[in-house]
Amino acid sequence: MPDRLIITEKNQLKEVSIPETPDQPAWIRLLAKIFSYIFHPLFIPVYLAYFIMQVRSYEFAGLDDWNRTLKMLLIIISCTFVPLFSVLLLRGLNFIDSIYLKTQKDRIIPYIICMTFYFAIWYYFKKNHEIKDLVSMSMGIFNASVFGFLVNIIMKVSMHAIAVGVMCTFIALLGFTDTVSYSFYLSFAILISGVVCTSRLIVSDHRPKEIYLGFLIGVFSQLAAYYFVNFK
Repeated sequence: MPDRLIITEKNQLKEVSIPETPDQPAWIRLLAKIFSYIFHPLFIPVYLAYFIMQVRSYEFAGLDDWNRTLKMLLIIISCTFVPLFSVLLLRGLNFIDSIYLKTQKDRIIPYIICMTFYFAIWYYFKKNHEIKDLVSMSMGIFNASVFGFLVNIIMKVSMHAIAVGVMCTFIALLGFTDTVSYSFYLSFAILISGVVCTSRLIVSDHRPKEIYLGFLIGVFSQLAAYYFVNFK
């Protein structure tokens, strides 16, 4: 994917990436966009939390429906609503050029915001002695935001790939530590990861190495979280 300098509307030079992948039919691009929105990185923590509550419901046996709902609301607000609102606000104030965060510069402040709230929810779960799965998941997404931020200093990596990397690793670790088979869930997670990463190659300006590196960051982030939660 070669880089090219263009002149913006403000008569400024800006480096953009020209996709190496050939143009796809409109219907494929539409599907790729739909998958990119459905499995947006801000939604993955909510999906994982819901997955935990449904598949490992026995861990929440001491909680009534209202308290479970409160936990989901906490995750939705901290991991999805606040970061999303912050990006929209940053765009409205012209601190970033696009809500799609196409450049490394645009991603700096959103990464910091995500780190702040992801740390807050992990700290809350840890201090309140919440279920280890929630602590591990929240620490995994916090680690991912930190490593993503650090790598963003050098190069832009796919946030979608980071998120699905966390998702696949989290479900795989559950399968290794539970007597119940997670083959179906893990296979589905891998399938979704492949579709999402392919979608980003089709509708974004990411290089393949930015997709692969993003996925590896997600894997490492969740592995580190699992180690610190269970062995420290």
